[in-house]
Amino acid sequence: MKFKAEIDIMPLEALLDPQGKAVSNSMGNVGLPEIQDVRIGKHISLFVDAENKEDASEKVEQACLKILSNQIMETYQFNLIEV
Repeated sequence: MKFKAEIDIMPLEALLDPQGKAVSNSMGNVGLPEIQDVRIGKHISLFVDAENKEDASEKVEQACLKILSNQIMETYQFNLIEV
């Protein structure tokens, strides 16, 4: 079976997010002062071949833990859909 994973990786809430802070500070300059506390992360989509959804989930979990995210500075979550 083939699955598509949509993965969102975000900096930990306790850490500074320089990109998010720069965007937040610029919101007033573009007429959107009501938008605050922007946090910027990564979105990754990938396809995985697996016997079932549980196996696909485990493979995506391992990819997130081993290469896609930095566990010291980031959190991640993902959704799987069968394609």
